[in-house]
Amino acid sequence: MKNKNAKFQTRAIHYGYDTKQFHGSLNPPVYMTSTFAFDNVKQGADAFEGENNHYIYSRLGTPSQSLLEQRIANLEGGEAALATASGMGAITSAFWSLVEPGDEIIADVTLYGCTFSFLEHGLKKFGVTITYCDLTNAVNLANIISDKTKVVYGESPANPNMRIIDIKAIAGVTKNTKAKFIIDNTYCTPYLQRPIEMGADIVVHSATKYLGGHGDLIAGFVISDTDTMENIRYFGLKDMTGSVISAMDIALILRGLKTLHVRMDRHCSNAEKIAEYLDDHPLVSKVYFPGLKSFKYHSLAKKQMAKFGGMIAFEIKGERQAGEDFVNALNLILCAVSLGDTETLIQHPASMTHSTYTEDELKKHLISPNLLRLSVGLEDVEDIIADLQQSFVRLKNAKTYLKGIA
Repeated sequence: MKNKNAKFQTRAIHYGYDTKQFHGSLNPPVYMTSTFAFDNVKQGADAFEGENNHYIYSRLGTPSQSLLEQRIANLEGGEAALATASGMGAITSAFWSLVEPGDEIIADVTLYGCTFSFLEHGLKKFGVTITYCDLTNAVNLANIISDKTKVVYGESPANPNMRIIDIKAIAGVTKNTKAKFIIDNTYCTPYLQRPIEMGADIVVHSATKYLGGHGDLIAGFVISDTDTMENIRYFGLKDMTGSVISAMDIALILRGLKTLHVRMDRHCSNAEKIAEYLDDHPLVSKVYFPGLKSFKYHSLAKKQMAKFGGMIAFEIKGERQAGEDFVNALNLILCAVSLGDTETLIQHPASMTHSTYTEDELKKHLISPNLLRLSVGLEDVEDIIADLQQSFVRLKNAKTYLKGIA
């Protein structure tokens, strides 16, 4: 692509690929190979020493993987990227490369359940100190960060309660320290938010979600500077996790990136209308959505997000059982984990994605036991709202614990 000033949408479709180099093929080839042949022993030896760019073994990369990594790094504003077999593969490959016994990780109060489990039940066993801090206020971090801190980690918006970190403010605290500041950007994608441009050192993604976009793959990304990515690729992934992305998943994500901007626009517009509907409903006690003026972090979201995303969290009156009954009464909306698919999905975090937390930990980490997480899909928004409405009607008519609520 010759236009170096091309917009995001154009780069997501064209960056890094020249059809002329591949017999005019509109889409990049899928490299279904585990290894690559060398002309001679010296060429192989030089490849292992890093003295040429010859591909060696698909655990370390393929031509199509290199294209995908170059493209996502470009979209995120990073120098380099690594594609992995899952979002957790991206997170764990990064952490194993950055910490050792005696180091400290400072993590935000609210984390995705498997990330929390990896830190709390995994790295702690290997002598790494895990400290939780409310990163929505940078002063909290400034008060506790030390020379032992090697990673500061957060999600923005956070899964599942939508808390938003002031990325520039946190980066201002970490920039003169030994700590790498990592942001999970899964909820936003680089179309809505680019943390590296705001000062973050590393961005991670579950590419399973919006980047793939169709619920048909599992994958992840790490994006950072070239030196950091070399370390994560050749130690964190090669030696520690082996979280290698498959050839077909590479092809599917390259396809997904081409429609990312179109899909995200619809996810966002649908979510805004649904959030307003939920916010006005008498059976809903609270809605967590960056686009609502009543949302605690609305002003910050307007500043650092291009749009407000497709994720909504909300609580139904009647406590936990009411939420479970509400989900069970839905027809169009599917009860499923994951997010960012074309289908609208709903789940109960305390029972599902965040079941690694104990009841006490849920409270400590600001996850309500009756919170529901809604991933707004691409269906007609009126159909989505109609399904929510019929479930509310069934819930109110059938359950005694909602009697008397307007």
